[in-house]
Amino acid sequence: MKNLIEKAVSTHSLTREELILLLRDSACDSELFAAADDVRRTYVGDGVHLRGLIEFSNFCRNNCCYCGLRRDNRNIFRYRIDEETIFRLVEHAVTHMGLKTIVLQSGEDLYFTQEKLCALIRRIKTLDAALTLSIGEKTAEEYQAYKAAGADRFLLRIETTDKKLYLENDPGMNWENRVECIKNLKKSGLETGTGVLVGLPGQTIDSLADDILFFKSIPADMIGIGPLIPHPDTPLARVPAGSFRLALKVMALTRLLLPAINIPATTAMETLETDGQIKALRAGANVIMPNVTLTEYRRFYEIYPGKSATGYTPDESLSDVKKRIEAIGRFAV
Repeated sequence: MKNLIEKAVSTHSLTREELILLLRDSACDSELFAAADDVRRTYVGDGVHLRGLIEFSNFCRNNCCYCGLRRDNRNIFRYRIDEETIFRLVEHAVTHMGLKTIVLQSGEDLYFTQEKLCALIRRIKTLDAALTLSIGEKTAEEYQAYKAAGADRFLLRIETTDKKLYLENDPGMNWENRVECIKNLKKSGLETGTGVLVGLPGQTIDSLADDILFFKSIPADMIGIGPLIPHPDTPLARVPAGSFRLALKVMALTRLLLPAINIPATTAMETLETDGQIKALRAGANVIMPNVTLTEYRRFYEIYPGKSATGYTPDESLSDVKKRIEAIGRFAV
């Protein structure tokens, strides 16, 4: 296993069979995480990129079995933050909190049309901040319009490259269309982020190896990896949570194969495991997304239960993140 880790460090390439061996083995996890941390330091440095997250709508047209925002969940209070308030949140995050990148995230809410979003993007870009969108599947023309309006990045998780597993957990959706959307993002010129859930029922080590190879094939600019946290108001309410350690291994191997990309220490990792984000930062991650959504809405953006930092104000969230980053000898950028 150590030879395989050394190969990944030196060549940034592993076969599917080699990835499977490393994902199944537990004896060399410490060496794997240390190698990913070293590669991260060499290629992207010790800075941790802070990207302010604004969850502006929890309406969603889809019915994914693992997500608390799913269309059929009647136990959730639905909200939309109006465009003026979104802009004011961004303005505060950039001007007063010093954040250089903002992430606008929502369910697939058709209320926010291309016209509305492009107008909002153009206004936000007057603040001289980078802008990432995470709003789901759109047409190639829409992605191009967002890019033309000034958007810099777009996040669209594949969730799993196992087509059968995808269709079981994302009813009414189309796996081929999901892949096509990710390809269209690359063609549009937007920096493209994707990612997967670790712990879906029926997911195999083999399919996780395929996920990592998929990231490399795109090639992705940013990868988000998080463990499944079952939501009580979804069909997966009673399944076990995903393995934090396995998610960390998928993340570390992703860093070894794509050494220069951005990898967030996801909130799901922090929710599932104490100091989960710090452990992720020590195993290859270099991004954290402090939540700067208005506190009154934050608890209603419940993709999964128990999200960390739900009760903090935006400024408190940022302060807490910076302290934890500095405590491990890294610095916020």
